[in-house]
Amino acid sequence: MNLEDPSASFPDIRQSVKKLCSDFPGAYWRALDREREYPTAFVQALTDAGYLSVLIPEAYGGSGLGVAAASAVLEEIHRSGCNGGAAHAQMYTMGALLRHGSEAQKQKYLPQIASGALRLQAFGVTEPVSGTDTTRITTFARREGDRYVVNGQKIWISRAEHSDLMLLLCRTQNRDDVEKKSDGISVLIVDLRDAVGRGLTIRPIRTMLNHATTELFFDNLEVPVDNLIGREGAGFKYILDGMNAERILIAAECIGDGRFFIDRASRYANEREVFGRPIGVNQGVQFPIARAHVELSAAALMVQRAAEMFDAGLPCGAEANMAKMLASEASWRAADMCVQTHGGFGFAEEFDIERKFRETRLYQVAPISTNLILSHVATHVLGLPKSF
Repeated sequence: MNLEDPSASFPDIRQSVKKLCSDFPGAYWRALDREREYPTAFVQALTDAGYLSVLIPEAYGGSGLGVAAASAVLEEIHRSGCNGGAAHAQMYTMGALLRHGSEAQKQKYLPQIASGALRLQAFGVTEPVSGTDTTRITTFARREGDRYVVNGQKIWISRAEHSDLMLLLCRTQNRDDVEKKSDGISVLIVDLRDAVGRGLTIRPIRTMLNHATTELFFDNLEVPVDNLIGREGAGFKYILDGMNAERILIAAECIGDGRFFIDRASRYANEREVFGRPIGVNQGVQFPIARAHVELSAAALMVQRAAEMFDAGLPCGAEANMAKMLASEASWRAADMCVQTHGGFGFAEEFDIERKFRETRLYQVAPISTNLILSHVATHVLGLPKSF
C-alpha cells in the first residue's frame, strides 16, 4: 500500500477540479438549495471536462482511469464546497454495464455517456418495504416475448428526473421460488426518455437537502429483453462491485467534506477575535479542530486502501464498507466541530456551513447505514453469528 498523503495523489486532476469548482461558488449552491433545483450547469461542466467518464475505458471514449482517480475528483469537488451528489452515480452505476453488459450494450451506451450525450445517473434499487434488505425487493419484470413487463415501486431514487438511463434492479423470479434468496434478481437498462408516461411515474420527494430524490411507480412498463444486463436472475452479483465502488466514492466525498469543514474552521479560528485575541489560541477551540484533522487523516488512508484494492481487482467488500463508515463519521464530527467553532455564524446560509452540514449528514444513512456496515464486519470478517 502507498502510505503517502492521499490528498497529494493525482495532483493534476485535483488542481483542475479545484479550478473548475471555483466557477461555482457558494452563492450558486445556495440559490439552488433554496429552490431545490438541479445543478445543471455544474454537471455539464464536469461532463465537458471528462470527469464523469473517468472510469469508462478509452476504447469507449472515457479516460480509462480507476476508482482512486475518481475518488480524487469527488474529494476535491466536496473540499471546494461543491456537491458531487448530482452526478457521482454516473461513475459507479456503470460498473455493472462495464463488467457484465454485452459488447452491443457497451457500444450503444458508453461512448454517448462519455461524451455527455446520454446521462446514466439513476440506480433503482431501494423499495419502501425492503429497505436495505435488497433480496426482498418485489418490483417484478415478467418476460413476454421480446419484452419484460415491469410492475412495482422504488423509493429514494436520486436523479431520476435528470437522467436519460437508469439501471433497475428487479425480480424475474419470486423469492419463494429460488433456492438462494439472492437468486432470481436481474438488472435492466431502462431508457427513462421512453419510460416516463408509458408505465413509469416519477414523484419527487422533498428532503432536508437538495438531492433530487424521487419515488418511482411502475405500471406495466415495457423494457426490451435486449436491455437485460448479463444473465437473467444473476443481477444481485452484478451490482456488488458497483456497490463497493459506490461506497469508496461516497467515502471520498466525505473526506472532501471533512477537509472543507476543517479548512473553514481553521481559517475562522485564526481570523475571529474575541476578548482581543483570535479564538484559535484557546485550546477549547483548537483541540476539536486538531482532533477532526487526526480522525479524517486516518479515514483517508482507509479510503485510499479500499480504492487501491478495488483497482487491483482484489476482494474489497469489507474495506469499502469500513472506508465509508470511517469517512462518514469523521466528516460528520468535523461538520459538528465547524458549526461549533463558528458559533451563530455557523447557522447563517451565507457561510455555506449549514448547507454542507446537512449534506454530509446523509452519509450516516446512505448508501448503507452504519449498523449494516458493523453487521457486515461482524459476520464476514470476524466470523460472528448472523443476526438476520
